[in-house]
Amino acid sequence: MIKKTFITALYLVFSLACLAGNDRDEKLVKKAAKIHRSVFTVDSHTDTPMRLMAGDFNLEQRHGPAAQSSKVDFPRMREGGLDGIFFAVFLSQGKRDQEAYAKAKAEAISIFDTIHAVINRNQATAGLAFNPKDGYRLKKEGKIAVFIGMENGYPLGLDLSMVEAYFNRGARYITLCHTRNNDLCDSSTDTLAFGGLSPFGKNVLKEMNRLGMMVDVSHISDKSFYDVMHLSRSPVIASHSCSRALCNNPRNLTDEMLRALAANGGVAQMCILSAYVKADPNPARDSARAALRKKYHDFDGLSKDEQKAAEKDWDALAERYPPNLATVCDVADHIDHMVKVAGIDHVGIGTDFDGGGGVKGCNDVSEIGNITLELVKRGYTKAWIKKIWGGNLMRVMQQNLDHAGK
Repeated sequence: MIKKTFITALYLVFSLACLAGNDRDEKLVKKAAKIHRSVFTVDSHTDTPMRLMAGDFNLEQRHGPAAQSSKVDFPRMREGGLDGIFFAVFLSQGKRDQEAYAKAKAEAISIFDTIHAVINRNQATAGLAFNPKDGYRLKKEGKIAVFIGMENGYPLGLDLSMVEAYFNRGARYITLCHTRNNDLCDSSTDTLAFGGLSPFGKNVLKEMNRLGMMVDVSHISDKSFYDVMHLSRSPVIASHSCSRALCNNPRNLTDEMLRALAANGGVAQMCILSAYVKADPNPARDSARAALRKKYHDFDGLSKDEQKAAEKDWDALAERYPPNLATVCDVADHIDHMVKVAGIDHVGIGTDFDGGGGVKGCNDVSEIGNITLELVKRGYTKAWIKKIWGGNLMRVMQQNLDHAGK
């Protein structure tokens, strides 16, 4: 019954993809659905824990993306055929002093504890995964595999021992920084500070290599990126980044960077946050967002009530300035380009759902099959799609674990 329901739901989703004319052929839709169902699908980056931290978001209930602006829950993961997901332990960048470090550490630990508690309450549906073997086992058991990543190395403070502490809590990658510089490196969207990785950041990278934790280069500056390429002994990831050649955003990767990532053995996970996929300039919206960030202190250190208020204001702003969203076809254009430049073994998908991710045709997790359909339309084989939807990421994850201690 579950399989039949899944196929029916997936068929309905696929029928909405950006196809035209004869491409709506039923055989093509069924082929894509069969491929999507059979491969191990993993999303390398979502910010759903921010909703869990509000205390009243139930992953077991289906939520409507239009009414509640949420992108991920277990029922919709089933509908979309997503087998594995990385929940991000995310903290925005705050002050860099001992008091702020202690606060960030406590908040990060609270997020880890919340993720663990939610999974423990839903053991019939999902399980924590600490390596690819766990992920594959959970899929066979009919359960969702939940991996953990950390977005922003800020909660490390200046304490190198916290890398292992977070690894032991389940973190399998750290995005070295976010939208502002921290003590590890320069951000792609901040002013020059270290000129790449800081001395502490270099030590953090070495410790991550030692532990078998993936280094995530999304958000970091170009110079920081090349420092990582030079120093890392293990393959690295970009958990949610697009092609800068197709969308000129500093958050995206140049062709040279994609080639360097491939030479490293790593993987670039295509992000479907619309602004990184296709430019949509709107000065009025940008000013309103800047004012909102100022009002809520860049969303740092908010209470649960303040967090709810901030989310409500952000959603209202989105309604006032609706984006001209990129499409699934635009997403596939990026994947095409990244595969052409880096090779099929070095591209994956990290949606950034619940952190801004979503495009026309794939606005929440229930619609991810539309990406598979568009790839099938463009001639991608099952073997290639298997790599893009998780195989490449799982390879890199296992290689990091295999290299641990060496």
